[in-house]
Amino acid sequence: QVQLVESGGGLVQAGGSLRLSCAASGNIFRINRMGWYRQAPGKQRELVALISKGGRTIYADSVKGRFTISGDNAKNTVYLQMNSLKPEDTAVYHCNAGVTYSDYWGQGTQVTVSS
Repeated sequence: QVQLVESGGGLVQAGGSLRLSCAASGNIFRINRMGWYRQAPGKQRELVALISKGGRTIYADSVKGRFTISGDNAKNTVYLQMNSLKPEDTAVYHCNAGVTYSDYWGQGTQVTVSS
């Protein structure tokens, strides 16, 4: 089992920044990749960014150049630095950890961007 705890969400004005954190615990040696997904009201959950165990990153087109995903192996924590936030970034952001044949999810943290 892997447990994920997110933090860092909140309310910010358009153009502002937030940093989300996701701390992993449990069987962390099984984790192959970690990432962030988001779900806005009435919409499907979508990928925001992924980082592999080797440090390779993938971003959704909508956040490229504005968001940066990074990891701190010593702290078993993944971060999502979000800059130049837009109202359309408003959503619940969920941390994800991928292991062989399974995925684990955090409880989610709300990000609200006001115009």
